[in-house]
Amino acid sequence: MNTVNKDTLSFLKKLTKNNNREWFNENKNLYTQSQENVIIFLEDLIREMAGFDEELGKIDAKKALFRIYRDTRFSKDKAPYKTNFGASLGMGKGSQKGGYYLHIEPGKSFLAGGIYMPESSVLKEVRKEISLYGDEFLKILNNKDFKKHFPELDQDDKLKKVPQGFEKEDPMAEYLKLKNFIVLHHLKDEEVLDKNAVKNMTRIFKLMKPFNDFLNTPFL
Repeated sequence: MNTVNKDTLSFLKKLTKNNNREWFNENKNLYTQSQENVIIFLEDLIREMAGFDEELGKIDAKKALFRIYRDTRFSKDKAPYKTNFGASLGMGKGSQKGGYYLHIEPGKSFLAGGIYMPESSVLKEVRKEISLYGDEFLKILNNKDFKKHFPELDQDDKLKKVPQGFEKEDPMAEYLKLKNFIVLHHLKDEEVLDKNAVKNMTRIFKLMKPFNDFLNTPFL
């Protein structure tokens, strides 16, 4: 199994300190080497994850990796480069279904799963599913191994009130207020660099599968 190299994290640290085009162009070889390292690692990870979700086997590692160049047109932060390597394994902004995501960044790496910023029609269907089958949803969230790795769902952008079309007294009200259905598991740098990282990450991603399966049920 391939691993993430120390040099890859080292490159990202240097980029954080020198986030400008001049430095990047002078050190393009460091970027190219790091990018290639992450792609090779992703190929192993995708192959391993396909063991529990065969759909993932269709993913192209190169296409899964997000571009390092930032779109700064509508951002106050004009730094031209991301200081991480992010890979969508069936999960992205506005996604129609639950998937997985890998984020590699020194001191801030994590694994994620679920649906991120879904379109309103998708969001409505997921909320309906949670309202109708709340017991099943809670059983997944309260599973011992699941809860150990993902103590709670992401609360970003949560609504103050229960959304229209649902009862205020709905037992699942707090979950219906969510606008994303995401779980996160933070990784230390040594876990990212571990020689068994592919197998260890796959084991954690596999715990997310029942959660994703539930979120995807309305769209099967």
